[in-house]
Amino acid sequence: MKPILEINHVSKHFGQFQALQDVSFNVNRGDIYGLIGENGAGKTTLMRLITHLSPLKEGTITLLGERSTHYKQALKHIGAVIETPAAFKKLTVRQNLKLTAIQHGIQDPGLIDQTIDFVGLSSKKNAKAGKLSLGQRQRLGLGLALLPQPDFLILDEPINGLDPSGIIEFRQLLKRLNQEHNTTILISSHILTELYQVSTKFGFIYHGHFIKEVTKEELDKENQSGILLDVDDTKTTAQLLDQNNISPFTVLSDHQIIIHNLTIDTANLNRILVMNDVSVTNITRQEGSLEQYYTNLLHHQGGHTND
Repeated sequence: MKPILEINHVSKHFGQFQALQDVSFNVNRGDIYGLIGENGAGKTTLMRLITHLSPLKEGTITLLGERSTHYKQALKHIGAVIETPAAFKKLTVRQNLKLTAIQHGIQDPGLIDQTIDFVGLSSKKNAKAGKLSLGQRQRLGLGLALLPQPDFLILDEPINGLDPSGIIEFRQLLKRLNQEHNTTILISSHILTELYQVSTKFGFIYHGHFIKEVTKEELDKENQSGILLDVDDTKTTAQLLDQNNISPFTVLSDHQIIIHNLTIDTANLNRILVMNDVSVTNITRQEGSLEQYYTNLLHHQGGHTND
């Protein structure tokens, strides 16, 4: 299956300033792709190039099978919230979505209410956009991007300024979008704990250079993140894990195994081991930090973080 987005050798200059230098990576269908970098690293510039908000002169971008220089249908199948959500302050939430529906030739009025409900703004549908809180404006921006039911969603710092409960709700929205609507998402944020919670793959940009890409599984493995088992017999434990399709895992020592999957039912796992005469002295959750991984990556680049 072809990637939904292909970035090949893309560079971008603003006068003497080089915003992007020979950037190449792909986003596959079904991914939630977390784009990570300091402020000014080139994340927003790249998103603006993908969506034609900025002209591409060096390299190629292919979106939904179409080259960016000849987009005919691709932009109709993506949604984007880049920088400030573009809502009309004097119009209500519903009027803003109705205007977007007209622009996209959407005839089904029920879709407007479904979208308002999906982003959690039903109680505010008759409120003017200018009267909404920051979190509600972010939801409205997401609603405007989602109304055309895009295959691909691009979100630039969508949780900026949200309070903790707003961030959690936004995270749940993104997961529902990805899992229930099969929407592929490219998202940037400087709140790395949140990117870790939602993303399936990570790409790191430093001073306009694309320096690394890892899947969540690879990141967890490098960070030694997962369920840590202290047992008396790692050989038998490894065989039992294999037989029960519990993977991936790494044998760390004669008495320790780490399962690189934080969603494992630890009570059931403990029962399996004990029933097979494995003595379990400890089962602990060990979460690797995306921030630490990023800091180490920048250290190897000779850089530092500003966020």
